[in-house]
Amino acid sequence: MPHDISLISTIAAAFGLVLVCGFLAARLRLPPLVGYLVAGILIGPATPGFVGDLHLSGQLAEIGVMLLMFGVGLHFSLEELWAVRRIALPGAMVQIAVATAMGALLALSWDWSPAEALIFGLSLSCASTVVLLRALEAKGVLQSVTGRIAVGWLVVEDLVMVLVLVLLPSLAGLLTDSADAASHAVSRTDIWLDVLITSAKVAAFIALMLVAGKRLLPQLLWLVARTGSRELFTLAVVASAVGIAFGAAKLFDVSFALGAFFAGMMMRESPLSHRAASESLPLRDAFSVLFFVLERISAQACKTSASDLGNTRI
Repeated sequence: MPHDISLISTIAAAFGLVLVCGFLAARLRLPPLVGYLVAGILIGPATPGFVGDLHLSGQLAEIGVMLLMFGVGLHFSLEELWAVRRIALPGAMVQIAVATAMGALLALSWDWSPAEALIFGLSLSCASTVVLLRALEAKGVLQSVTGRIAVGWLVVEDLVMVLVLVLLPSLAGLLTDSADAASHAVSRTDIWLDVLITSAKVAAFIALMLVAGKRLLPQLLWLVARTGSRELFTLAVVASAVGIAFGAAKLFDVSFALGAFFAGMMMRESPLSHRAASESLPLRDAFSVLFFVLERISAQACKTSASDLGNTRI
């Protein structure tokens, strides 16, 4: 037997435990999601026994996010999201601001530094896209008015978080006590430059998807469907989702989730979008469930690392 089988062992353990824990949760009249999270804890570093590969877990979880967001995008059009902008845009911005302020004030009361308090507040300000979408799907309200508002809200949050992640290094420099006035001026210039560059990249990605993606993706589906091969059709759908998500992150600094979501929305313009959604559904379900398991492993690893760092500082 090969010695380096960490990928196979992690997937096998995750799928096996998620099946058992999800089934037990359902029998106990609990949401299966509870069982998925418990499975992630069981194969994480905080519990004895088998521990999944921490490096691979994060990447597999990202694939789950890509496929889930791609599937959601297949059910939404840009017009539908634009229709709820008057609620989703100000609502998301106010929620981010209020949650960030409350979290930062709480952290400051614990004698954290301003930079640490800001990061803590920002961490609390953004909802979990995967958890919310799974909950909306389970209740069958994803395509309702409420569901469209929720999806639009999440898209705004993702766009804001793209800017936040780019600006965090500069903001941290501004908030440190050791920075002098000259470095503050340079940092402010850098911040505005980062905002302009990131905004330009996001705008370029959206424009590319609206101009090229809206035409090329439906054409790709039609050409592949003409071959009569179901395998090639499914492969085209999955390759489009993962490929565009990766390209968006690599070239435009857009998150995997947002890139996959826009890919799904553009593919929705094809008459074959319903077939694309049904063909990719089993794979999307499997990897989205895997997300909850493997994300728990990554979260426990981060907590363990933070605890070690804190002990070291003490």
